[in-house]
Amino acid sequence: MPRVALVTYDPRPEPSKDRDLPVLRAALEAAGAEADAVIWDDDEVDWASYDLAVIRSTWDYSWRADEFTAWAERCGKLTRLANPAAVVRWNSDKRYLGELAAAGVPTVPTRYLAPGEPTGPDGPTGSHGLPGDHEYVVKPASGAGARYAARYTPEQHETAVRHLARMHAEGLTAMVQPYLRGIDTGGERALQFFGGRLLHASRKRAVLAPGIAFDADKVAHPGLEPWTPTRAELAVAERALAAVPDAPELLYARVDLVDGDDGEPRVMELELVEPNLFLFLHPESVSAVAAAILAAAVTP
Repeated sequence: MPRVALVTYDPRPEPSKDRDLPVLRAALEAAGAEADAVIWDDDEVDWASYDLAVIRSTWDYSWRADEFTAWAERCGKLTRLANPAAVVRWNSDKRYLGELAAAGVPTVPTRYLAPGEPTGPDGPTGSHGLPGDHEYVVKPASGAGARYAARYTPEQHETAVRHLARMHAEGLTAMVQPYLRGIDTGGERALQFFGGRLLHASRKRAVLAPGIAFDADKVAHPGLEPWTPTRAELAVAERALAAVPDAPELLYARVDLVDGDDGEPRVMELELVEPNLFLFLHPESVSAVAAAILAAAVTP
């Protein structure tokens, strides 16, 4: 009986937000595996006792990225880790978007402002590296669930500067992206891949509303609904996955897409660490996910 660790986070004192975890665990056990929900930073876990560790909902990792990637390196030496530690390290810093763009993948244009780096003007009236002629988004290069993310107009420049200063004081690199109006009409589409195949897709409404503070709680997936991806969306998603360095074998991936000003899909994020699978929205996918995990656990 293969042993599988479904790697999650410690949500205390709140209940876990991973609605998929108990369903997936039950499906794996029904398929003949022993499956445990295991907290990634629990020092008592014997990772070598598992045939496979699948990172599922380590949703506190982005604030502890160095600690988390060090854990992934250790875990990957003791058992098979999905996705692999090298992928975790590369994908945990959203500067990978620059690499995807350099490889010819259509992405949301992104500028990075690290602590201590000079932040010259950007746009006719901009400063601190912030646009002065269009609406934009500021968020951390290591983040999830829209944490520390906010949307600004040029008139909100001073508020955005304070946002930058707060992130830099905490050692975070900031990302600055144009706010693409296509999100307001077409939403954000998430194409989910598992075991090398398209599993399902979903669409959600815009997460960042005007005037919401960067440190306010936000609904990460508003208006989530099933989605049938277009041929163009699927093509961009596949190009993004093909551009991952060294072409690793990925057990799972989620490609988040939005429409550019030209109406064509662009990659907003490539989620290879701990993407929400939205199995509660796609119950028909549970058996396929369980089968792919089981196959990975027993592959020599």
